[in-house]
Amino acid sequence: MLWQRYFQPRSIARALALLREYGASARIVSGGTDVLVELQRGVKPTQTLIDVTQLRELKYVRDEGERIAIGGLATHNDVLASQACAQRALPLVQACVEVGAPQIRARATLAGNLVTASPANDTIVPLIAMGGEVVLQSADGERVIDIAEFFTGFRQTQMRSDELLREIRARPLAENDRGIFLKLGLRRAQAISVISVATIVSSTSGVVGEARIALGCLAPTIVRAKNAEAALIGKALSAETIALAGEAVLGDVSPIGDVRGSAEYRRLAVGALVERSLQRIAGDSCAEGLPDRHILLDTGEAPALSVQEFEGTIVSTINGKRIEMRDAGRKTLLNALRENASLTGSKEGCAEGECGACTVWIDGQAVMSCLVPTAQAHGHALVTIEGLAASHNGKALHPLQQAYIERGAVQCGFCIPGMLMAGAKLLQECEAPTLEQHQTAISGNICRCTGYRKILDAMQQAAQVMGREESPNPSLRSGSFDKLRMTR
Repeated sequence: MLWQRYFQPRSIARALALLREYGASARIVSGGTDVLVELQRGVKPTQTLIDVTQLRELKYVRDEGERIAIGGLATHNDVLASQACAQRALPLVQACVEVGAPQIRARATLAGNLVTASPANDTIVPLIAMGGEVVLQSADGERVIDIAEFFTGFRQTQMRSDELLREIRARPLAENDRGIFLKLGLRRAQAISVISVATIVSSTSGVVGEARIALGCLAPTIVRAKNAEAALIGKALSAETIALAGEAVLGDVSPIGDVRGSAEYRRLAVGALVERSLQRIAGDSCAEGLPDRHILLDTGEAPALSVQEFEGTIVSTINGKRIEMRDAGRKTLLNALRENASLTGSKEGCAEGECGACTVWIDGQAVMSCLVPTAQAHGHALVTIEGLAASHNGKALHPLQQAYIERGAVQCGFCIPGMLMAGAKLLQECEAPTLEQHQTAISGNICRCTGYRKILDAMQQAAQVMGREESPNPSLRSGSFDKLRMTR
């Protein structure tokens, strides 16, 4: 048992009352992508979880003119889906794309990213560069704190144990601002930063009037590069100026060393990363490489049941059938599916949201079930690998399952349930996926047997088959199959 008491308040007032009652002995859980990992590792253990996911009034991203307001339940996917952020908060969007994989971004909240307070957490860096504040609420009222002052040390913040992070407020980019977020990682997806940088430059007639540069993963907290910023003020973004800023940043940091990179490597790399960010700004290519359409693995289906507040028994629709799971409230959803619902297709490969073998759908959203408290499935509709075919057309196999067989995409098979659930959700979400979209969809799914070649073949074949099923005039849904062949 990872916890003993589990509360799921349906009002902010009730949540704040519980925080006042239990204080430091309780932990707040929403997306669970940090909390569940820590509990399974024995880090910050607790007997009490306060689940705030029912506080739907906190799930928003709003353009309020002089600021972008992000509610405490807003996820990284919510930012990616926001037109206001796409137009006025590009560095934040770029950081959200870099967080985990689609199944993680679907559930992980920005508030959780801030509260965890790791200097490697991607979204903190652009939020500090953009400026703004956080709104903390307790039963006694609210406090508004500058984002840069919120962090007091490594994984430490000003937040009290009786407070809830209700809102994040960020200053959007103005018309004469250009900004970018860049990250150096050891792989393209599911990678913790080695270094990250968010750079925002405000210029008039080609002359820099203001510069804000924030650096992540170099110190216990995010660092503002004051020397590099000063090297830019009053100058044009010429090659010479950019080089000077790259040199000046070395006076702003004394890098840490860890398993991802030595202090010396970080010192050599940080200047180059700052220079690259400024070169992109000077060349007006800040958005280069950002996809036109973000893959969310979320088709936004409504909950299937109207049920009473959770009181111990989880009532869900699983693969089209109403199921009650008793004595499952202290388990992860993955364990409850396997042990209480006898659905063993979902596999545990890591129990930390790294491998994707446990991917299932909740209300049309692909999630890592090892990171979901079972109570969050109460009243909701789930689909597991056992119900995948029925969710599409009721045949014995989903087109993607059939394609896996025909393309020989299965080796040991352990990872395949999660691969199929992620890939099939992409085919629901995107009518004609490109190679890059297929790769993004399974970026959170690890196969230790193969190099993904036949898996991607199967995904593209299924897209073509489903296209023919939906259209009276069959044609290729995209040219990505030929592109896939050419890239090998």
